[in-house]
Amino acid sequence: MKHSDLGIAVVGAGRIGTAQPKGSMGENMYPRLSRRQMLSSALASSSLGLAVQCSALSFAQSAAPTPECHDGDEATIRQTEGPYFKRSSPQRADLVESDTKGQLVEITGQVLNRSCRPVERALLDLWHADEHGEYDNAGFRYRGHIFTDGEGRYRFRTIMPALYPGRTRHYHIKVQAPEQRVLTTQLYFANEPANRRDGLFRRELVMRMAEAPNSLAARFDFILDIR
Repeated sequence: MKHSDLGIAVVGAGRIGTAQPKGSMGENMYPRLSRRQMLSSALASSSLGLAVQCSALSFAQSAAPTPECHDGDEATIRQTEGPYFKRSSPQRADLVESDTKGQLVEITGQVLNRSCRPVERALLDLWHADEHGEYDNAGFRYRGHIFTDGEGRYRFRTIMPALYPGRTRHYHIKVQAPEQRVLTTQLYFANEPANRRDGLFRRELVMRMAEAPNSLAARFDFILDIR
C-alpha cells in the first residue's frame, strides 16, 4: 500500500487532495514536485524538526528516559481503525481548535524500524474524538497528517479526547514508511479507569505522560515491521 492509498497526495503544507491508488508496491509513491513545492516541503520538515527538538527537550526534563531500542524488537502491534477514519486529512501538526476547552496534549516520538534506525518521511495520520467524545465526520476537526523528519521524529499538538460509551480515551493513528505497508493502531493513556473495561485496550500502546507548561506531554515511539 502506498501513501496515495490513504487518500493523501504528497505535496506542500495545507489541505491535501484525494489521490487515486495506482501502480505496484515498488513504484515511487512521490509525484514530481515543482521547485516551489520542494522548497515548501523542505521548510515544513525543518520547522517540524525544530518544534520536535524543543518539545523533546521539555519532555526530557520531566519524564523518565525512553526505553532503549534493541535490534530485533517486536513491531508496534496493530489495532482496528474503527468506523471514523476519513481520507484526505489536512497536512498539519497542530490540530487544536480555537474554541476548544479540552486539555492540551503534545504527542511526540520517533518512527523506527526493527533495527532501531529512524524512518525518514514516514506518514502519520492522526484522528480522535473531541472534548465531548464526538468525531467530526462532516469536516476535519481533530484530524491531520504529518511526515517525520530526517531523524524519524514527529510531533502533534492536540487535545485529550473525551470518553464515549464502550471506549476508554484513545487516539487513532496510521503510520507508513515510504512504499511500505500501513500500520494502523491506537494509543492510550495510563491510569485511565476505563482501560479495565475496554476490550481493545493494550498496555503495549500506552503513551508515557509528563506535565508540561499549559499542557500534557505524551511520548510514543513506533517500531515498524521493516528492516
